[in-house]
Amino acid sequence: MEYTEKNKTPQDLPGTIIKIVAYIFITLFALACLIPFIIVISTSFTSESSIMKYGYQIWPKQFTVFAYKLISADPQYLIGSYMVTILNTVVGTILGLFLIAMTGYVLQRPDFPYRNKISFYIYFTTLFSGGLVPYYLLVTQILHLKDNYLAILLPLLMSPWLIILMKNFMKSIPHSITESAKIDGAGDFTIFIRLILPMAKPALATVGLFLALGYWNEWYNAMLFLSSSVKYIPLQLFLYNVITKADFIRNSAASANVPLQDIPLESMKMATAVVATGPIILVYPFVQKYFIKGITVGAVKG
Repeated sequence: MEYTEKNKTPQDLPGTIIKIVAYIFITLFALACLIPFIIVISTSFTSESSIMKYGYQIWPKQFTVFAYKLISADPQYLIGSYMVTILNTVVGTILGLFLIAMTGYVLQRPDFPYRNKISFYIYFTTLFSGGLVPYYLLVTQILHLKDNYLAILLPLLMSPWLIILMKNFMKSIPHSITESAKIDGAGDFTIFIRLILPMAKPALATVGLFLALGYWNEWYNAMLFLSSSVKYIPLQLFLYNVITKADFIRNSAASANVPLQDIPLESMKMATAVVATGPIILVYPFVQKYFIKGITVGAVKG
């Protein structure tokens, strides 16, 4: 026993030192990532005069919730924007995941004769696009989706990069599983639902997170296709309009010699960031273990 301990200690010493250095480095890196977010939260609760006098602080010197009161001045519209964004995110993510998974599975099957041509067509769209004007005319003149929530749902359902990511992950699933299921009498849709999808959880979590983030941060299509006749707009566009109005009021106040510290523009920007990013951050811990595996497998496959 003593012989073992004596031999074990010198061998573990370099490994222990490396672990200590690694933990210190990871801790410092985590703090470097965390401190900016703490400053954002702290600034959102700081008065404008304190920000102008002391700058951004980790802890607010003059605590106030005035910025949040201004953002939620119309609670009906804020809650409506939240509901539109949440519904759009949930429906778009589930529907997009199903379509992308089905496309990726079909494109990697060796018995699908047109997989290479369709894969090239999908890849080709990443190099060229029709531009903004044809895109706008397509949605408004041909699809007639002006002032329709489908205009912000459909464009983000599928993207070439996510299809390629899913296809590369599906390659890691042996085709013999599909063949053996066919021998047992299972149909293609049954194979996809009952065998392929359960084995593709890492890829589904990764692609689902990208889809959810895309839908949650969506504001550009809403700005293009949803006019003022739509009562409730997505959260990001709602907050963007709040900041734009506050900026306009601040500029007007400056020209009228009104004290600028009465308009909390900086704290409103930070409060907007907290309101916009807070809920979606809670999703990441639930898919973290699948996310890293899915993005790694999808990256190394050719």
